[in-house]
Amino acid sequence: MKLSLIVRSFNDEGCIRRTLEMLRRQSREAELIVFDSGSTDGTLEIVRSFKPDRLVNGRAGDYLPGRVVNEAARIASGDVLVFNNSDCVPLDESWLEKLVRPLEESEGTVAAAFANQLPRPDAFALVRKDNERAFGDGSIAAKWKFFFSLASSAIPRKLLLERPFNPEFRYSEDVEWAHRMALEGRKLVYVPEARVEHSHNYTPAQLRTRFYNEGWADAAIFGGETGFYRNFLLPFLAETFRDFAYLARRGEAGTVAAGIRYRYLQRRSLYRGRRDNSKREARGVCR
Repeated sequence: MKLSLIVRSFNDEGCIRRTLEMLRRQSREAELIVFDSGSTDGTLEIVRSFKPDRLVNGRAGDYLPGRVVNEAARIASGDVLVFNNSDCVPLDESWLEKLVRPLEESEGTVAAAFANQLPRPDAFALVRKDNERAFGDGSIAAKWKFFFSLASSAIPRKLLLERPFNPEFRYSEDVEWAHRMALEGRKLVYVPEARVEHSHNYTPAQLRTRFYNEGWADAAIFGGETGFYRNFLLPFLAETFRDFAYLARRGEAGTVAAGIRYRYLQRRSLYRGRRDNSKREARGVCR
């Protein structure tokens, strides 16, 4: 089975070299295709030094993730497309082999496999906690309404050509696609042993933007109630209690006040995105 590695990049000179080095060291061969969205730092010079099979240059501001994913499916030659963001650093040489195994061993029933994302050494305490809950051994996320991440994942090319991403989604485009696949009865397989280093320490402005738009997308994908009590107050209080317990166990109780501010901004932004989208009649187009 032939593999194609798809790397999406934008101003990632601080980590893309490590990512590409680890991709080149994998035990499985794969063609390398890089989609850059108008980087203005040293990202492109680093990419060119690794001699990818194809480098697609986009313009800053024109990036729509679904369109890039669909274009990758059209131009790649592999049977399986392995998406790995430029800031997702594989942690060993067998990451690729482990990630694609569920697809190779299934008989067309697996729509996608996705990797375990470990926080970076400099990750904020609550970023570490959120990564551990979302990924880890997979037992916590398995109880959630839905969870999937394209950041480090593998999808059969044939399926993606037949079932493309919705190009209108700017956020959570991967969740929208994966949810459609699940509704069709296809499997999404989490592979905890396929590990990458990936996390973000967002500024307050970045946190607000990210989670507002994820809330907007969540309402478009899943619909449902968007009331204040169930969509903000209860989740905020429950998560804050878990945050306090997590920080106390690790001797980081001094960061509780900052943690409360972080969690409040995150949960409020998510709630506002859901609420604002629920007021619109058109569901299925995200901004």
